[in-house]
Amino acid sequence: MGEQESQYRRALHVEPVERFAPAQVEGIHAASMKLLAETGLQCEGKKAAEMYRDAGCRVDEIQKGKQKLWRVRFPEKLMDKALSTVPSEVILGARDPQNTLYLNAKVPAVYFGTGSEANIYLRSRIDEFVSVADSEKRLQYPVFEEETGSLAALCASARLIDHLEHADFFIRNINIQDDEIDSTNKDVNVYFASLLNTAKHVQGGITDLEALPKVISLAKIVAGGEPHLPLSFIVCPIRSPLFMFNESSQKVIAIAREMIPMVISSSPQGGVTAPIQEEGMLIEINAEILAGIALAQFAKPGAPVLYGSVPVRARFDTLEDCYGTAEFAHYAMGCVQMARYYNIPCYSSAGVGDVKRPGIQAMVEKMYSYKEVASAGAHYIHYAFGLLDGTNIFSPLQAVLDNATIALAKDMLRVSSFEEADIEAALKEIDKTAEGSGMFARGIRKQIRRNVVSSTYEFISKGEEDQVFEQAQAKLDAYLADDSNILSDEIIEKVYQEIPGLLDKIVAR
Repeated sequence: MGEQESQYRRALHVEPVERFAPAQVEGIHAASMKLLAETGLQCEGKKAAEMYRDAGCRVDEIQKGKQKLWRVRFPEKLMDKALSTVPSEVILGARDPQNTLYLNAKVPAVYFGTGSEANIYLRSRIDEFVSVADSEKRLQYPVFEEETGSLAALCASARLIDHLEHADFFIRNINIQDDEIDSTNKDVNVYFASLLNTAKHVQGGITDLEALPKVISLAKIVAGGEPHLPLSFIVCPIRSPLFMFNESSQKVIAIAREMIPMVISSSPQGGVTAPIQEEGMLIEINAEILAGIALAQFAKPGAPVLYGSVPVRARFDTLEDCYGTAEFAHYAMGCVQMARYYNIPCYSSAGVGDVKRPGIQAMVEKMYSYKEVASAGAHYIHYAFGLLDGTNIFSPLQAVLDNATIALAKDMLRVSSFEEADIEAALKEIDKTAEGSGMFARGIRKQIRRNVVSSTYEFISKGEEDQVFEQAQAKLDAYLADDSNILSDEIIEKVYQEIPGLLDKIVAR
């Protein structure tokens, strides 16, 4: 870790695994540029179309039924110019400055966090089950209860993520559906609930563009005198394939002009809204993301953005999103490599379970995607905690289990760090032990301090019975009961005085 990086939250540094050869990367780039120049995209918003035209794009008005649209085509030289103004470094602030994140396109340093906006919050408790065949045999196992997403659930999940060691940031992960919430007050309540309960970086979308000034004002109050706001935004301006929404394009323009970090994301589905083969998927998603990034740069050159890749494959039986496949990891790894090619920090995805309840299937699906996507050097991996049933369910118990799984993945990806002095020290250690002066165990503490000794699985069972769920639930209950790291009463009072639309029940104890 360099001197500049040492002031930020510690990241996982990897030696990037590159899925594509250089010629393949160049081929995807060239095909994306051709797609943008010849096919272009359909743009629903007049403001975005005019901004593209003013920048030098070819913009033609088209009629689709009763709807007026604009087809935008991008000369390659213009795209090159737009990409040249994108910062290669992005700093994401946090309520606690020690949690500030440093993303450098040239440095393969990985952070993990939450994601999605799940509709269901999955509560859990441990019950005792008695064998039908033998009443003396009893088993401790979790029982689950689904509830509709709410502000209370969002607060609880933010508080949980604040405690999880390997969770580096919090993306609003619950779709709040309280009766008092509507489009006019949803954004301020989501961001306040999040910032109240976690001192880590907070990120999310904007439902109503008119709420943007209030959300920014909220962030400034929480930040105090810190130079970086504790929040950033996600905008998905493209509906695949190659259609730009009016409302989302306006959000891109407005946020870019504020110079607040923003993810420009695209989420095509392989086999339905994009080709299923990775080269086809990469050509399309790359073109869509670059079109969005160009809009941000035309609005404000130098606007900080992340290359937001969220590709997924379709299930063949239902055509729903499918995450537990090799393609999910392959697509993500390819996008990481393309983001590196353009020298832009990459926002990626890993750690989603297709199953609806915690268990072996979820753990297997999650472990492989954590390891593979992180190995590519993705800077900012969302979806990494608690997601089941695709992205429809958030399970706090699963999030605790995921934290332990990510610890294992980090150990697997640890970069070798020994130098000549370490080799000499190892030789001396072997010599002493060979002479009968003791066991190698006496040198373990030193190696632990060097961070070269892996821990065992956090929830390892002590007897014959599997105790993973029982131990994880106990830890979860302790985390959720601890609200000692919420905002101070002084800041809470100031927020309520200055930010309209906040519900009192957010801070109800």
